[in-house]
Amino acid sequence: MKVTLKILLAAAVLLLVYMCYRSIQAPREYDAEKEIRDNAIKTRLIDIRKAQIEYKNIHKVHAANFDELAKFLTTEKLPFLVKEGVLTDEQLEKGMTEKEAVKKGLIRRDTMWVLAVDTLLGAGYDVAGMRYVPEVPGEKITFDMDTATLKSGSGYEIKVFQCQVKFADYLYDLDPQLTYNLIEKAEKQSKFPGLRVGSLEEINNNAGNWE
Repeated sequence: MKVTLKILLAAAVLLLVYMCYRSIQAPREYDAEKEIRDNAIKTRLIDIRKAQIEYKNIHKVHAANFDELAKFLTTEKLPFLVKEGVLTDEQLEKGMTEKEAVKKGLIRRDTMWVLAVDTLLGAGYDVAGMRYVPEVPGEKITFDMDTATLKSGSGYEIKVFQCQVKFADYLYDLDPQLTYNLIEKAEKQSKFPGLRVGSLEEINNNAGNWE
């Protein structure tokens, strides 16, 4: 009887120690994994924003969906300035301009037309994968993207876009209680419970909600 009691007591102590350990370690592991996903998602959202801004510069509106954005990146070309040589200190002191130096053949400034994806995001960029939320295991999750037209305080119509993913979607496989706490905190502060660039409700210069 005493032996059994000692064994049960020892087991209870071990369980208590383990629960204390997990109560400390679990949030740390959650935060570490969340940070990895957050950083990858922020980078992807910044890429999407960069592409959308250039799309609007050319087409006067944002791409309505990822198919339009992908087509723009892989078929349309943008000007790219090739620079060879720079003005020396001596030339600058004499007041020589770049334009004059180019005319004299001292430096080279040529404009080339290259694919939008190469100019904006770099050669070899995975355009097809741009729509998917990175670093999330399991089934692919697609970013939610939409566009709208808002009126500024002075009455001008402003084209805006928004691209986002919710905590519940990209943290779905992590500790549900910690994710719930994260969502609840954001909602109490009237913030979007996830990561987002741009907005359909306010003119915010396409800012990310973490910036």
